[in-house]
Formats: sequence, structure tokens, C-alpha cells
Amino acid sequence: MRRLLTRARPATDAEELELAGARPSPAVAKRPPRGDRFGARDLFAEATFGIGARPGRLILTIMGTVLGIASVVVTVGLANTAAGQINKQFDAVAATQVVVEPAKSSNGGQERARGRLPWDAADRVSRLAGVESAGTLAEVDIDGAKVTSVPVNDPSQPSQTSTPVLAASEGLLETLRGFVVTGRNFDSGHDGRGDRVVVLGAQAAEALGVNRIDSQPSIFIGEDSYTVIGIIDGVKRKTEVLEAVILPMGTARADFDLAAPAELQVRIAPGAGEVVAQQAPIALDPNSPDGFSVKAPPARSSVQENVQGDINLIFVALGAVALLIGGVGIANVTLLSVMERVGEIGLRRALGATRRDIAAQFIVESAIIGLIGGLIGASLGVAVVVLVSALQSWVPILDLRVVGAAAVAGGVIGLAAGFYPALKAAAIEPITALRRGV
Repeated sequence: MRRLLTRARPATDAEELELAGARPSPAVAKRPPRGDRFGARDLFAEATFGIGARPGRLILTIMGTVLGIASVVVTVGLANTAAGQINKQFDAVAATQVVVEPAKSSNGGQERARGRLPWDAADRVSRLAGVESAGTLAEVDIDGAKVTSVPVNDPSQPSQTSTPVLAASEGLLETLRGFVVTGRNFDSGHDGRGDRVVVLGAQAAEALGVNRIDSQPSIFIGEDSYTVIGIIDGVKRKTEVLEAVILPMGTARADFDLAAPAELQVRIAPGAGEVVAQQAPIALDPNSPDGFSVKAPPARSSVQENVQGDINLIFVALGAVALLIGGVGIANVTLLSVMERVGEIGLRRALGATRRDIAAQFIVESAIIGLIGGLIGASLGVAVVVLVSALQSWVPILDLRVVGAAAVAGGVIGLAAGFYPALKAAAIEPITALRRGV
């Protein structure tokens, strides 16, 4: 018999020991071939089979993660979008207006102006970078004269509060974001010639009984007649001009001896306040820039930052709570699955599966469930942010890095949630599992 074996093929060490009547030592026994081991492909196949075996439970488990991830994406996306709207409102109103006035010094308890705005102050400042429009403004002293729509000389008539009279340059209306309701605004020609024309604020026109200008109505300042060429409204800043009669600067100089503009209103681009505040005094008077006081908005409002920070904190906290609920749901369902599959675990252990193989299977199952929920939840969150922004006519602001991180976070949460159930499954003894599972 031995000769036949020798002729057929060389005997292995184990066979020679067996023929000699000895048992092979453990050191001589070979490991199973690589193809018979439990590899990554087998692990993934077992995990996907375990997930798909109960589709109803799978849908309910994924829904928890979907809602958690979608909540995070929606809350962060809407927080950024809302912050963008807040920024827009702050930029449109508070952070785009600069006021330049003559600086004042105190001498013996009395304030005295140290500088004087030039008549062409608006033109000088308009050349600066970041300036969108500029206009000068001054209160006109009419020496107690009355402003009326018809000349009245009745000593018995009770005195009435006179409508204020202001002098302005051509660009003031645009700078204050106002518009002409009817007629037109005066221009540089009226200013240069000193024409007796006026523009009425909407409230002043109502008080004077002027509601149309097609018949060229006139108002009277004292006994002098001025033609009304327009009515303005919608002023966002310096709203007191709506209660006033507004003259061209040249007319106020000629008729009421106006000495100089009292202030310069400047509309700037968002973020240009600091630069304009430094350059405007030099543009107005290079020899004495310290003769002017500039009120400019800061580069970024602290109120704006506080509001934006509070909104982000609230939304992120809500998203974290929703995400935690999703993770607890995955852990709960995975642990329940371990209890239901005790027989399967015992059978696999009896057939040679190690504790590591059992633990890896349940961890991979939880990670796959979390990743699927993360991908679906991130997509759903993006859709909700875009839909809400479209309904509110907002510009949606989404950080793609946050969306990608949220999708990956679903897998990470699933991985973490499956860790404890996986340890419980790996700790089950084969005999006990088979007895309980049968």
C-alpha cells in the first residue's frame, strides 16, 4: 500500500504520520485556503441580507435617520438663509449711510463750528470709491415768514405752525432713497440759476392742499411765490424732509442768505464705511480735514453678529436633538434584531464564525442603515430648504460641505449606534444561542 502511494504521488507529512500510527501535531496541520475564509465580501453579503430580510423594519429604522439628517440640513440651511436675509436688511438700511457735518468745539460753554461744508461737497465726495450718491442739506431760516398755498393777510387769523423749509442739492433725494410721486425733482440748472422752484414732501403737500402740479401751483413763503414742480415720498432716511418745503441750494443762497450746507448725506456700498470715513474729510478740505465730523457705520454691526449667532445656535441645537433621536432609534432596532436572531448567531458560531465576525456583521448592518438614511435625509433637507426659500422669495444659502458631512454623519451615527448591539451579539455562546434559538 505504501509503495502504491509513493508511486502515485509523494506522501505528505500528515499521511506518513498517519501510516506510522501517529497523530499529526497541530503545528503540522494546514490553515484553510484563503477562499474558505470569512472575508470582506462575505461580510458585506451577510450584512445586506440581514438588512433586507425585514424590509418593513428597515424602512422604519431608516426613517429615524432620514428625519434626523434632514433636520440638520434644513436647520443649518435655513439658519444660513435667514442670516443672509438679516445681513441684507442691515446692509440696506444701517450700513450704507454716512453723515458728514462740520466739527464743533466748545468755547466758554458755547459750541462753535470749526469747519464749513463747501457748496460742491456732494460732487467732491462722489468721486470716492464706495460712494454711490451724495447730497447736501440745510435748514433755511425764513425769519418767521409763513408758508401758505395762497397769500393771506388777515391779522385776525390765529397763528399756525409754519411748514419747515429746507435747502438741498440735486442728489439728496436719491441718497435718501426717496422718489418723485408726481412732477419732477429740481436739477443743477435750477440750483445754478437760483430759480424760485420748490419740491414738497408728501406730508407738506397734504398740509398745504397741493395734490397735483399739472397746473403749476405755487406756494408762498411770506409774500414771495415759488412754483411747485414735484412732490416726493418714500424717503428711508431723514424722514423729516417729507414734512418740509425743499428749495435748491442756489435759491436758498440768493433769497435767504444761506451761508453753507449744514450736513452732507452720503450713500455708500456695504462695507465701505471705514474707507469713506477716512477719505471724506480730506476730499472736502485737504488743508483742514479735522474740521469735519463723520458718522459712518462700522464694518460689521455687533447687533447683526449677535442675531445671526443666536439663530445659528438655536437651529443647530434643534438639529442635534433630532440627530440624537435618529441614532437612538438605530441602536434600539439593532439591539432588538440581535435578540431575535439568537438562533442564527448560535448556528454561525457553531459552524466556525468567530466573535469578531459576528460583531463586524452587526456593525456593518448599522453603518449601512445609517448611510442610506444619511443620503436620503441630506437630499430631503436640500429640497426643503430650496422649497421654503422659493415660497418666501429668498435666496437659498447651502454649504455643500455641510450637506456632504451630514450624509456621512448618518453612516458614522449608524456605526456608533451598532457598536453596543454588536458586542452583545458577539458575547453570545454557541450552545446557549442554539438552545434559545431552537
